[in-house]
Amino acid sequence: MTSKKLAQKAAHVAQRKAERNKPIRSSVKTAITKARKLILQKDLDAAQQAVKEAALALDKAAQKGVLHPNNAARRKSRLMKQLNEALTASTKQK
Repeated sequence: MTSKKLAQKAAHVAQRKAERNKPIRSSVKTAITKARKLILQKDLDAAQQAVKEAALALDKAAQKGVLHPNNAARRKSRLMKQLNEALTASTKQK
């Protein structure tokens, strides 16, 4: 533990923020995982809805300051790219 009072307060605040942010990060990860699984299972209608929900969760996390906005944008971009590749692959097979 730190010996300076200001450092102790900063550590306490950081711990409090980490506890507040943890469930938001967890829900974002869960939404992304759910969307990726649906994409891999070729359930594209459900995957599109799951990707929308994941994008919304990422936007909210970025807005609240839990994630950096560029981090959220990068994750959304990758998720959309996976979905679009799966959609184009399914239309080529038909």
